[in-house]
Amino acid sequence: MGISFLRDVFREKANSEAIIWKGHSYHYSWLDEKVVFWLEWGKANGIRPFDVVLLQGEFSPSSISILLALIELECIVVPLSADRAHEQCVFANTALVVWILEVDSNDKVRLVHREETRKHSLYDSLRKAGHSGIVFFTSGSTGISKAVVHDLEKLLKKYTLRRYDLRTLAFLLFDHIGGFDTLFYVLSNGSALVVPEVRTPLAVCQSIERYKVEVLPVSPSFLNLLLIGEVYKEYELNSLKFISYGAEVMPSNTLQRCMEIFPKVRFLQKYGATEIGTMRSKSDQNNSVWVQIGGEGYNWRIVDGLLQIKCDSAMVGYLNAPSPFTEDGWFITGDAVEQDGENLRILGRMSDIINVGGQKVYPAEVENAICEMEGVADATVYGEKNQLLGSIVCARVQLAMPVEKDEFVKKLKTHCKSRLERYKLPLKITFSSGSQTDARSKKMRRFMSEGSDLKSI
Repeated sequence: MGISFLRDVFREKANSEAIIWKGHSYHYSWLDEKVVFWLEWGKANGIRPFDVVLLQGEFSPSSISILLALIELECIVVPLSADRAHEQCVFANTALVVWILEVDSNDKVRLVHREETRKHSLYDSLRKAGHSGIVFFTSGSTGISKAVVHDLEKLLKKYTLRRYDLRTLAFLLFDHIGGFDTLFYVLSNGSALVVPEVRTPLAVCQSIERYKVEVLPVSPSFLNLLLIGEVYKEYELNSLKFISYGAEVMPSNTLQRCMEIFPKVRFLQKYGATEIGTMRSKSDQNNSVWVQIGGEGYNWRIVDGLLQIKCDSAMVGYLNAPSPFTEDGWFITGDAVEQDGENLRILGRMSDIINVGGQKVYPAEVENAICEMEGVADATVYGEKNQLLGSIVCARVQLAMPVEKDEFVKKLKTHCKSRLERYKLPLKITFSSGSQTDARSKKMRRFMSEGSDLKSI
């Protein structure tokens, strides 16, 4: 299959915008020509089918067209975003990379050849099937980054069905399964991908206003940053039709506040994982954190409170870790969920759960309670080891205005007592003046639980 179905779209949409980057528009005719250019360039430089190629860059005209050319050449691609460039050597060794292609911030390209003779059975299976592949590295938030190998023939299959032509902002990163989904959804529907200068609330709002963005795929933590800064008040954002969110639990109060600010926007909860791709989803209601997931080729079940998924687009396997699949082929997601008929509510990652004297505490529930308080901009809840209880609940709070902190702590404890069971109450409360999210706009719980000072991160 390759990307022949995409190139049909490119020719059909030849005069339409494909990419908007640094104030310039690149049409589908340009993109189609560049794919051919990089395909021939790669062959001329010695890149062969099934070579493992690390492609380092961000969403840009060159990185997108090179990615497509490498898929067309039947390579195994390892995308790497600039924020993880310091891990290039480790990832190249783990993924058995033969070529490194670096695309800099000015869209200039550099090619480096590596001597790599080691083989891997997962790559052998792709070569035997005659399919190109892609390797995503997980965030490593709970330990070493796992190298996830996908068969691109299976991963791209769902994009062959045309859906909706919507101008979409490229918020999720180049080496993220959500960013991959954004890119191929846009290209398969002949839409425009709008790349912001940086992923800040200000730059995002500027891009939405200037380029009439219709779809904004973000994390709940980014939406909270948007609410804190109130930058949205300074821009015309009426073009927005959809805000999709995922990657972490959405606090119900954050969703409610967003709905009040964007009353005409439809909010969509997305679900996916690096190992299985992104699934089609349908929120129970616009203001609900309950969601239906599935779609063609996907099935789910709940075992011991944890979600398991079986799907056609599941990864081939990990290069550097044991298989996370059950004997009958179900992927163990690690997400704790509640079920109400066909609807699910994601409670949080099993790895984030705080065990207090044998009782489970989901950080998102406590964060939601704290963020209901007037004067709270954000809160991050995490566990800290305790000899008596195993762990205690801790909260780091970002205030929206100056307050007398001792008095505020008393109010916070009283507020939480009225909403949470006793074992869920935070016993340690600290304050932060800076962002509580990482470069990927997700909560930084692991660093806190290890005792790091958030202000220095």
